[in-house]
Amino acid sequence: MTGEVTPPADDGRLVGSDRVLAVLKELSRYPDGVGLDELTRAIGSPKPTVHRALGALRRAGLADQDARGHYMLGDEFLRMAFAHHEARPEHVRIRPLLETLAARFGETAHYAVLDGREVVYRAKVDPPTGAVRLTSTIGGRNPAHATAVGKLLLAYRLDTPEAVAEWVGDEPLVRRTPHTRCTAEELHEELRAIRAQGYSVDDQENEVGINCVALPVYATSPALPSGALSVSGLTYRTPLQALVDAVEDIRALLGHLGEPR
Repeated sequence: MTGEVTPPADDGRLVGSDRVLAVLKELSRYPDGVGLDELTRAIGSPKPTVHRALGALRRAGLADQDARGHYMLGDEFLRMAFAHHEARPEHVRIRPLLETLAARFGETAHYAVLDGREVVYRAKVDPPTGAVRLTSTIGGRNPAHATAVGKLLLAYRLDTPEAVAEWVGDEPLVRRTPHTRCTAEELHEELRAIRAQGYSVDDQENEVGINCVALPVYATSPALPSGALSVSGLTYRTPLQALVDAVEDIRALLGHLGEPR
């Protein structure tokens, strides 16, 4: 059938698009370039087939050949990679801070963004030690109104009772725990307090036994937070007040990423 991708051979040999991708990945190991013979040995495919894969990559701008005849990643590949990196720089910039916070508190640190009525976790670092860890995952979602990160991001977008009421709409907000605020009136009052104090808390509102403090991160936007950073702790070992008492220290670690520009 035309247009069908050929699967890898059962004997482990690389065929079709799998071979091209294998060559592309191997090229990334040689920033100064690599000869065809060495590349052929590394891939484990016949020289003519590796050469054809290189030809396909060169036509797409994903590979180049220098004056020595060595192959390397092409400018188009680098342009695509850097464009993607610049479009979502918060992962690289925030993770070292998450690692610092996870080590300091012995709890889990997150970076999350707002997506409609939910937050999406873009980065997560678990504590280096400790038997109990959170089940959250990168790419996972939670209701915005029930989380510290979600409420903080909503606070900067819904600054009037009317805006909150419109966001809530006719669909009831899910009550995750007995502590979850589920009415437009309750949510508006909390968002107003968050704007005044510059941070948000989750007092067992998303999950019983888990509390959290969140601060804004201005990674990509000069005015609105692009996301929120949080430290989520188990209540029996890290009380909420301990997290609140550390807000200014967390803000200092954030530096310019925690300030609007």
